[in-house]
Amino acid sequence: MGFPHGHRKTTTLVAGLRMTGMVAPMVLDGPINGDWFEAYVSQVLVRELRPGDIVIMDNLSSHKRASVQGLIEAAGATLRFLPPYSPDFNPIE
Repeated sequence: MGFPHGHRKTTTLVAGLRMTGMVAPMVLDGPINGDWFEAYVSQVLVRELRPGDIVIMDNLSSHKRASVQGLIEAAGATLRFLPPYSPDFNPIE
């Protein structure tokens, strides 16, 4: 059995993960870009953040916007990035 050729639909899931489970999930019908990610952070993620939280992201360019960092820090959380190539920390890679 082969795989179909041609254009495929992209669906993106963005969410946070705490020790207690997933928080702030959002499904996007298509690929994510910087504007969409900033909207997710400002409208969904920051509602779940508490002072002292640490937000860890990979190095996708949309994650590195100064506005995203500002939103996270304004909620009292700290933003940290994974090392540039870290498949042990980011199993999706």
